[in-house]
Amino acid sequence: MSEAPKLFKVTIDNITIDVEPGTTILNAARRIGGEVTPPAMCYYSKLEGSGGKCRTCLVEVAAGSTADPRPMPKLVASCRTTVMDGMVVKNITSDKVLDARNGVVEFLLINHPLDCPICDQAGECHLQDLSYEHGKEGTRFEFKRRTFEKEDIGPYIQLHMTRCILCYRCTYVADQLTDHRVHGILDRGDHAEISTYISKAIDNDFSGNMIDVCPVGALTDKTFRFKNRVWFTKPVNAHRDCPTCCGKVTLWQRGDEVLRVTARKDEWGEVMSYPRPDGSGNQTGWICNTCRFDKKNTSDWVIEGLSNINRHSVISQGKYPGLVTPKETITEVMGGRDPKLLMDIHDVSGVNDPEVDLSKVAGAATSKTFEKKEQ
Repeated sequence: MSEAPKLFKVTIDNITIDVEPGTTILNAARRIGGEVTPPAMCYYSKLEGSGGKCRTCLVEVAAGSTADPRPMPKLVASCRTTVMDGMVVKNITSDKVLDARNGVVEFLLINHPLDCPICDQAGECHLQDLSYEHGKEGTRFEFKRRTFEKEDIGPYIQLHMTRCILCYRCTYVADQLTDHRVHGILDRGDHAEISTYISKAIDNDFSGNMIDVCPVGALTDKTFRFKNRVWFTKPVNAHRDCPTCCGKVTLWQRGDEVLRVTARKDEWGEVMSYPRPDGSGNQTGWICNTCRFDKKNTSDWVIEGLSNINRHSVISQGKYPGLVTPKETITEVMGGRDPKLLMDIHDVSGVNDPEVDLSKVAGAATSKTFEKKEQ
């Protein structure tokens, strides 16, 4: 009988956990969860070779291992550094890490446009969350920002290169999910940009997954652009028998209308995995373009129920499951009397017309609501 592999003991922000050898610091922190987990803009566990580019996941290694407890001289990328037995890591408990992360965010925002009010990624943008937590009020950058023309890189995808942070995720998707890649990184340094080969368009049955992995609003769904804000839509889990992909998706609905279809994502913003039908292991839940762009009717899907959205997300407003409305106690405190009988604003206000029931006004009340109608 073979012995179980030895586990490494690693301490992250004073929380100790046992993990398998070869586990990265980032994935070890994800086992703990919460604020202990460093942010990641380029790392994607489902894509081989990803990580090590954005530097947002930098951490401080206060002790290398039990055998060599010396600290590492510099901050390291947690997505590319594997744990050692007895390693001690500081993330949010390190002033060095927080200062470095603030600097990384400042670099990421150097060329990034301030177009959140019109960007379709607003509300589910990782860079937006990162800048809210670590960004500064202003910028020290005095030069002209890089600008690019919007580019259609296929029938369903539009590229906004001004928003791109060069995380390379979309190129990894094209390399690992499709038969041939027709786009990539052109030029070097501050001239680097994502584009396609001359006269080439991205036309592959799994090309839409590039939209799901993009952490910012650089790659947008042309069938959903400007149709709605994500926090006004209702995410619903659904599935269908698809011969091409797993068929497990999230429908984003406004009423009974399906505005867009995406792959299901976990708490880290990555596509979820599911057991294969033949029982041969797990498969990543990438979805095909047919499911994503062509099946926009609820009749095309088997509805499973409301998606489990983190209750702290703007998307979850009034939507996360398990919400229990608190019991109304005002009536009980007032001895069974209706509170509006005691606090009728019309008795003390000479502005509002008492004949107008504000609760029945469609939308916000304006001056036109109270205009006197001529007899």
